[in-house]
Amino acid sequence: MTSSGQRLLVLQSLWAMERRHTDGFERSIEENVAMIAEAGFDGVSTHWTDHDAVARVSALLRERGMTAEGQCFPKTVDDLKPVLDIASKYPLHHLDIQPDIRPRRVADCLPLLEGWMRLAEEVDFPVLIETHRDRMTTDLFFMLDLLDAMPELPLVADLSHYLVGREFARPVDDENHAMIGRILQNAWAFHGRVASREQVQIEISFPPHRMWVELFERWWSEGFSNWRGRAAPDATLAFTCELGPKPYAIIGRDGNDTTDRWAESLQLRDIARKLWEQGLTEAGD
Repeated sequence: MTSSGQRLLVLQSLWAMERRHTDGFERSIEENVAMIAEAGFDGVSTHWTDHDAVARVSALLRERGMTAEGQCFPKTVDDLKPVLDIASKYPLHHLDIQPDIRPRRVADCLPLLEGWMRLAEEVDFPVLIETHRDRMTTDLFFMLDLLDAMPELPLVADLSHYLVGREFARPVDDENHAMIGRILQNAWAFHGRVASREQVQIEISFPPHRMWVELFERWWSEGFSNWRGRAAPDATLAFTCELGPKPYAIIGRDGNDTTDRWAESLQLRDIARKLWEQGLTEAGD
């Protein structure tokens, strides 16, 4: 059952705020958070592993009534414990685990995942596993096997990694849509980036890329709808705009982005909110 009490929170990645321009200029964290707040985002996504850095960004967010997605990269079960301690002191919307280990067998992953989920039961915020390349979750087929073994495993769905990793041909066939749909059934947060079958991050403002934007819009819309049907009536869903700097961003021969990633982040923010509102209208909420 859906409810109009459910809300979408659109976050902006602090990593995506890095310019990495050849002029060498970078904004401060304070400047970036102010810029994100003024643009109407609901919070940020950033690493939640260093106490002093987290304290600094948390104070900035608290002043503005904003929230955060914390990211961490544990290799062992115990690696998660200090992160949970930090997150318990500095509140966040949810904690995003990128499992920084690459077992080749599902059986070798289960003790880690089960250990992290046991620790998650001790805190009052969601702890989610991100779908990401060069992590335990790197491969779509392997991830589906993990979900067969742990059907309730809660995910942060970054679908860009699976499109480029599996090089889905266009038009995407029903079998591939169904596999993405299985990921969406376990998605409790989203990372927003548009990939093609060859590139993990393409320029969403370029008209020739519209076909890929529409594909991701379809998947995000499906994911939002699925979430609304199983989340609590007053729950919030986080969608993080994560258009990363080079080498994620495609660059020209001058070494700089081919597009304005900040402008595209605002475009992505608007896409997420549009899809959310359309879903509510279709559901009659």
